[in-house]
Amino acid sequence: MVKRPTIDDVARAAGVAPSTVSRAFSRPGRVSFETSERIHRVAAELGYRTTSLARALPSGQTSMIALAISDITNPFYNEIIRGAQVAASEAGYTILLADTQESGVRERAALDRAASTVEGIVLATTRMSDSAIRMTAKSRPVIVLNRAVTDVPSVVTDNPRGVRRAVEHLAELGHQRITYLAGPEASWADGMRWRSLLETVTELDLHARRLGPFPPTVAGGARAAAEFAPHPTSAVIAYNDLMAIGAIRALTSMGARIPQEVSVIGFDNIFAAELVTPPLTTVAAPLAAMGRTAVGNLLAIVRGARPSNPAPVTLPCQLVVRRSTAHRRRYRTSPAWATTSVSGSAASASRSTDAGSR
Repeated sequence: MVKRPTIDDVARAAGVAPSTVSRAFSRPGRVSFETSERIHRVAAELGYRTTSLARALPSGQTSMIALAISDITNPFYNEIIRGAQVAASEAGYTILLADTQESGVRERAALDRAASTVEGIVLATTRMSDSAIRMTAKSRPVIVLNRAVTDVPSVVTDNPRGVRRAVEHLAELGHQRITYLAGPEASWADGMRWRSLLETVTELDLHARRLGPFPPTVAGGARAAAEFAPHPTSAVIAYNDLMAIGAIRALTSMGARIPQEVSVIGFDNIFAAELVTPPLTTVAAPLAAMGRTAVGNLLAIVRGARPSNPAPVTLPCQLVVRRSTAHRRRYRTSPAWATTSVSGSAASASRSTDAGSR
């Protein structure tokens, strides 16, 4: 195995101190032209290479930014990461990706480790508390996605409009009772969607209830379906597409017909929304645009810009209608699948909240 030349090897060959070699690469203005030329010539002859990170650390300009996501297995993040990567690459930056596994504690630890090597941080669907986010923003510029935090710049989608379009679509199909399958308690978007749902059903004289919280996964959707089955409604809105897909699969296995007996709507419009049977009606978020916007705004702050408007940057969303929703059908008796029992432990794990006119 060939030994890579070190900074000490270059120093000996050039007849200077290792600290002089370091300055020649990291702070060339502090080394004479002749000495710098000799050091770089010797380094090239020896095959010595220094990393951009090592050169940048003394000044703090590493051309790196961190992107923290809560679950790398969730396809929701695919387009966000791609959009962020495109914007970072165009600006000459590299992204350090951190998967925090739906844990605010892991997220904080990962950011503490990365803080010294990045110039800024994008928090995508963070699970940290507002105070922890503000503390992080004191050490490095921060942009938050899918959440509004006082005094911290953020990029969100128009959740109220997305929910309204989903509810209006169901109302047009004749549905009067809607069940919301809730996501993580720490999710800002979950709270916004539930509040927007309550406001909309009240205006339209409909009825809504909330089940959950559940993990924002296919398995979480299956759990939600098990708790939904004993007392079903004709329509369901799930926190995200993964939960909607899990609910569709579980309900179908129970014997339910989707959408003839239950119409289902998700959020995010991930690629799998078109692959499930039936294809999923969903509120589409501009995920790639979110990633690009977040990185663009972050780099503007890194370069000295100051946000002029404290309000979050809000991106539009739209309802994509596929075949998981249909006109409500009236039945004289409850379908057989709706009599499925739920274990006490599963039922006690969630909360059910009713609102609206019956």
